[in-house]
Amino acid sequence: MKVLIIEDEAPAFRRLQKLLEEINPDIEIVEVLDSVEESVKWFNNHHIPDLIFSDIQLSDGISFDIFDRVPITRPVIFTTAFDEYMLKAFRVNSIDYLLKPIKKEDLEKSLLKYQQMKRVFGGGVDMSELLKNVKLGGQDYKIRFLAKVGDKLVSVETEDVAYFQTRHGVVHMATTQGRTYLLDQALDELMTQLDPNKFFRANRQFIVQFRSISAVHRYHKGKLLIELNPKLEEDVVVSAEKASDFRKWLGD
Repeated sequence: MKVLIIEDEAPAFRRLQKLLEEINPDIEIVEVLDSVEESVKWFNNHHIPDLIFSDIQLSDGISFDIFDRVPITRPVIFTTAFDEYMLKAFRVNSIDYLLKPIKKEDLEKSLLKYQQMKRVFGGGVDMSELLKNVKLGGQDYKIRFLAKVGDKLVSVETEDVAYFQTRHGVVHMATTQGRTYLLDQALDELMTQLDPNKFFRANRQFIVQFRSISAVHRYHKGKLLIELNPKLEEDVVVSAEKASDFRKWLGD
């Protein structure tokens, strides 16, 4: 199996290389690239290998820019120290998302997932062919949440949720009616259950619902400030790195 690595941190590359060699000595690393521009040039002049490992934050930008500029049909495993890009990763040929420092058992599971896909679809895994066999939009998103209030259980329709906020490690679910409930789930888990057309991970603390956004303002250094309804005392800020995705999500 031929593998390409896109990584701008030498220690991270060496760790990934070591783990790959331990797991499967037959894996051939054909190239290591460390920037968006270098990767775009490489893909335009070389045959795409079987599998791509890519960090997300590179020296000259975000690796998603590569996939916007070059048609890549091979599967990608993203490796990153941040979890905020998970949803977007699965929109650009990603078959897995590994948080740094990468654990050997997690990498083994990712490679096993690739091999299983290869056995099912035959030969090299072509994501364009894979997507033809997947019913896009067929995922059943969560339509209601069950929250505990004292000794009572309260069912809340997802459509009535204004936003999710994590405070001191606890997730709060706020409704459009101004009520707040506690949930036992983390924001990362919630994002896998919510319709991405309706909910957006604004930052590490907030997931916002489209209908709850009353206004968006330009903030300093490319950031965006969101006004929510019901109103919050603290600011909800979208980072400069995510601002473009947020504008597209809004319909820009």
